[in-house]
Amino acid sequence: MSDLIVSSHPTPDPQGQVLSITPESAGWTYVGFSVYSLKEGQMLRQMTGNNEVCVVFLGGHGKVATAKKKWERVGHRLHVFEKTPPFAVYVPNEDFFEITALTPLDIAICQAPGFGTHEARLISPAHIGVETRGYGNLERQIHHILPESEAADSLLVVEVFTPNGHWSSYPPHKHDEDNLPHESFLEETYYYKVEPAQGFAIQRVYTDDESLNETVIVKDGEAVLVPKGYHPVCAPPGYEVYYLNVMAGPHRTWKFSNDPAHAWVMAPPPKS
Repeated sequence: MSDLIVSSHPTPDPQGQVLSITPESAGWTYVGFSVYSLKEGQMLRQMTGNNEVCVVFLGGHGKVATAKKKWERVGHRLHVFEKTPPFAVYVPNEDFFEITALTPLDIAICQAPGFGTHEARLISPAHIGVETRGYGNLERQIHHILPESEAADSLLVVEVFTPNGHWSSYPPHKHDEDNLPHESFLEETYYYKVEPAQGFAIQRVYTDDESLNETVIVKDGEAVLVPKGYHPVCAPPGYEVYYLNVMAGPHRTWKFSNDPAHAWVMAPPPKS
């Protein structure tokens, strides 16, 4: 298996964790990511330490408490393929979060360095921007959970729904150079769900000189590390593909470069 793929555990550990990526395990500096599957009534409590955290409610309902804030019921969709924007909770560094599952609950915990700039807050579906991007078989639906226009120190978080037979993260783009204002350096994780679950997605990760050039088959519940390079995604016919992106780097801005060989596909064909 490719070193870029991180598999989930078939059975949650005692804390409910099914997938874990740390900067140490990924071999990078900024992004941490984990997924928990909690039983009804199960509680998860974590200190944030030096990191800010965005908890994304993938499916199910829960009660959330931090040092200064409490929310008695968070979440509305039961699974990601309802395709409605999720609830999320932002928690600053040097804080904690405590989540009690009111139903079976799947959550993603996105982490990156925090600097104590912002307070804990609820991100409701009404505050999440919904965008349809692309045309034809490049069209996909995007939910901007924590974009750079919203308050955070490092994290950028977005989820994408790619219809069957479509491409996304396309034309291939990269953000691996600290060269502002033209391009920002951002590490990135892709966490995948596939409907029906026996399906798969295809992702290529490659650099201009092809010193990194891998095409991977990604299954439901797996994640892909993108330390550098271009990283397009394809959903095979018959299977819808969801992914949750987490990005972070030295500057909290998403400035990317398209692969010049394929940038021309950004322009839709003229109507006849």
